[in-house]
Amino acid sequence: MVIDETIEHLKQELAVVERWEKEQKDLWFWEKLGRLPFMLLDKLTPKAIQEKIGQALDELGGYVQTGGRYLVSEKSVLSVVDAAAREAGYEVAPPSTVADAGRLPLAAMDRAADKLAGSRKTIAAVQGATTGFGGIFTLAVDIPALLGLSLKVLQEMAICYGFDPNDPKERVFIVKCLQFSSSDIVGKRAVLEELSAFDDGTGGGRIASQLQGWREVVATYRDNFGWKKLFQLVPVAGLLFGALLNKSTVNDVAETGKMLYRKRRIMRRLNEADVT
Repeated sequence: MVIDETIEHLKQELAVVERWEKEQKDLWFWEKLGRLPFMLLDKLTPKAIQEKIGQALDELGGYVQTGGRYLVSEKSVLSVVDAAAREAGYEVAPPSTVADAGRLPLAAMDRAADKLAGSRKTIAAVQGATTGFGGIFTLAVDIPALLGLSLKVLQEMAICYGFDPNDPKERVFIVKCLQFSSSDIVGKRAVLEELSAFDDGTGGGRIASQLQGWREVVATYRDNFGWKKLFQLVPVAGLLFGALLNKSTVNDVAETGKMLYRKRRIMRRLNEADVT
């Protein structure tokens, strides 16, 4: 497979990502209210349901170490990447490995990422409508389900840009993407600083050591997007809010994964060309 991209083109695409990063640092007023709905949720949710949530989060914790049942099908994602490359007009051999996907033109990667993100947003909307129908009790199910879907869409973004989520280091990067998508302005700045050193040979190790455990990561994620779930606590009406807000959440996660993995791919190509 041949890359038909010039150094100038890669620099222009890198500038697009960097503009997006700056835009992400704007603080929404609503983010300051993130913890309030979950303070209420903790008081109103029966102990048995709280324990269920805890068990689900513990299960998600295994993702960082093993991937568990949350690992996506590499073959199915690569088939989407192949179709996207052909739709974009590139006559290339079908990618059989994640490394093959990483050698495709950037435009083909972008197209595949957008197709997958669109599909996952639809799934999120249906999921949110289903769990939003029952108010507070089905919301207890929605939180871990949405986290699982978020993990999967980030893995798909990784594969689109030629990064293997089977690699424990990439699973750490995915966790940081998850944190970035739900963080406030201070959190976003901190995560970006950490990720800027990810591919320098030491960054991945430093980030891994900074993760205090999956439960802490999930607690932050849950609290920071808590305000979005406030109206989903209302039975029946929560169907509409759940659909819209889950779709919005997955859209933010997919966009984060696409842009941050896109930046890494561009930086690697510039480095391979010895461009400083």
